[in-house]
Amino acid sequence: MTGKTAPPATDPAPAAPKKETVPTPKEEPSPAPAAEKPPAPEHPPATEKPTAPADEPAPVPTAEVTPAPEEGSLAPSAEPQAPTPEPKPEKPKAACPHCGFVTEPPSSPLSLAVEEVSENSFTLTWKAPEQTGQSGLDGYVVEICKDGSRLGLLSANKEPFLSTRYTVQDLGSGDKIHVQVKAVSASGASVPATLEQPVLIREILRKIRMPRHLRQTYVRRVGDAVNVMIPFQGKPQPEVIWTKGDQPLDTSRINIRNTEKDTILYIREAQRSDSGKYELAVRINGAEDKATLDIRVIEPPSPPQNLKLVDVWGFNVALEWTSPVDNGNSEIKGYMVQKSDKKSGKWFTALERCTRTSCTISDLIIGNTYSFRVFAENACGLSEKAAIASGVAHIEKTSRDKALAKGLGDEKIPQRDMMEPPKFTQPLTDRTTTRGYSTHLFCCVRGFPQPKIIWMKNQMEIREDPKYIAMIKQGVCSLEIRKPNPFDGGIYTCKAVNPLGEASVDCKLDVKGKIGQEGREAGLLAYLFPFSPSQWCGLSLFCADPGDEGA
Repeated sequence: MTGKTAPPATDPAPAAPKKETVPTPKEEPSPAPAAEKPPAPEHPPATEKPTAPADEPAPVPTAEVTPAPEEGSLAPSAEPQAPTPEPKPEKPKAACPHCGFVTEPPSSPLSLAVEEVSENSFTLTWKAPEQTGQSGLDGYVVEICKDGSRLGLLSANKEPFLSTRYTVQDLGSGDKIHVQVKAVSASGASVPATLEQPVLIREILRKIRMPRHLRQTYVRRVGDAVNVMIPFQGKPQPEVIWTKGDQPLDTSRINIRNTEKDTILYIREAQRSDSGKYELAVRINGAEDKATLDIRVIEPPSPPQNLKLVDVWGFNVALEWTSPVDNGNSEIKGYMVQKSDKKSGKWFTALERCTRTSCTISDLIIGNTYSFRVFAENACGLSEKAAIASGVAHIEKTSRDKALAKGLGDEKIPQRDMMEPPKFTQPLTDRTTTRGYSTHLFCCVRGFPQPKIIWMKNQMEIREDPKYIAMIKQGVCSLEIRKPNPFDGGIYTCKAVNPLGEASVDCKLDVKGKIGQEGREAGLLAYLFPFSPSQWCGLSLFCADPGDEGA
């Protein structure tokens, strides 16, 4: 209160103390600038007189430097003036629980977008934030909210994940979903990245699934039925549009049946006019996909034109013709040339798939008269009619032919002696096998007359034994040993014999495996008596009655 009464008492005083009163009104509002707003208008009249010295910035610091006016509480009030008006609210920064450093939360994820939408889910993609903080990024949290729901945003994932791609599932078709994604670290969560528009859950049109056999030209014959089914995917049921040459199809001949999953084009009897490119367009809510179906209806070509008999010499005839007028809507693959002799009157094929429009027929019989005809061939088959040559070719016997024939008849052709003793062109090779696994021995032999093959084991002939199967085919001799045991090992010999001589080759067979008691007994018998069971009947040691084969 004393500070308020002092200014009116000093009005009649001289101007010298006015300089001391200049800091007084400036210091009084500083202790309580907000509490004493009403007295503020009282001070301006007191400071109207020192307006002139107000333009002097120098006296202000001199008044602050001189400690003379520090009487009572005025001096300490000047010190807290600096921090009091300057404090600014600061956001609390979280400290890292591991190192104790104060860190900031990460920035928002970037480029949030919808990658794919189906009838019950959608997939989001985004990029990592620019700043992840010193503590690093723990992951992302996706929050969703159905349009019109009172529950608010709900977390779609239970725990943060590090992937920048996430699929939200178990949604209803037709729902509108609001989405936001936050980056989470030990310092807290970032400002969420959001989509401007909610995501509409609906199935977007997929690519038309054109079957493999329809990706190329679909070829049918005239009169055949055309039944083409092309599947696609889309929901709700899309709009299907068929066109041919940018014109709608003729529904009087072409039937179209559409379902939710495919479209069928059906023509009962195809004609040449049905050939062309058919365009299929499938649309769903502005989305569109197109496919092209190329259909070609073919028929046999017309016959060749202008078949001529150009020349006849010796046993040969030269023919020429031109391409057919109508190729049947298919490329001509070739021509088939046939001949017919006057005696039999039957047609025989002389050339097949001749790719040129000319040919030479040879090896004709002297003294015969021949006629010729030519068929054109395409993918549908031969032409229904043939082009027939107007003239005939008569193969005459000339004097030179007679002389040559007479000379060849007098000359004797020497005959070559084909007799040859047996000779092995490929010998046997040593083999090692495992007990119980069948093995084969191979060798090659030649000779004329065909030699007789004899197989031997340890210089004993192998005869009718079911354990061995011997075969010979085109000079290749083979011996199969079925399920051998160690006692089947030894020296095997292949012997070839014919009237001019004989030859033989050997090899060693080694059978690996343990030998049991039964194997020892069988091996001992095989070593002592290398005979087949059918030969045992002749031995009194094994058979009480030589005539009993079952002994």
